[in-house]
Amino acid sequence: MDLVLYVILGLVVILVLWLVLSYNGFVRLVNRAKEAWADIDVQLKRRYDLIPNLVSTVKGYAAHEAGTFEVVTEARAKAMQAGSIKEHEQAENMLTGALKSLFAVAESYPDLKANQNFLELQRELSDTENKIQAARRFYNTNVRDLNTKVESFPSNLVSSWFKFDKRDFFELTETAAAEPVTVKF
Repeated sequence: MDLVLYVILGLVVILVLWLVLSYNGFVRLVNRAKEAWADIDVQLKRRYDLIPNLVSTVKGYAAHEAGTFEVVTEARAKAMQAGSIKEHEQAENMLTGALKSLFAVAESYPDLKANQNFLELQRELSDTENKIQAARRFYNTNVRDLNTKVESFPSNLVSSWFKFDKRDFFELTETAAAEPVTVKF
């Protein structure tokens, strides 16, 4: 009788220990995903801060290209207001396209392409694009790990009991990701 009681008690202790470790593993993965998204958010805000300076620099040389400036400004505003990951994806892809149009305008102005302020802004924006890509990869890796654990047995039991849900990946279109915003001289 004592042996059966010890076996049952041992199984209960193992089950509780597994439950605690599994729960803590989910908490760690969720926090990593949140931290990774915060890294993306920092880089996106840096990008948003650079855009008005870039637009004003190009405006000085190409004042008659008002339509392009409006599209960039509108795309920036939509990107800053995006809430969900999917909204961010759409807004960032639109902003990348608008920035490419802005740089296409800049190609028509040799004096602008030689302007130190423009070159510095272009370099900073290109650097920021690279940092966004790195942060996006880090975020997606953490989301992949979380989603795998949410879907895998037996940890999926813990995830459903404690409401740990899958998260969306942050994916940009191939053209936005494959072609960072740059100017070719």
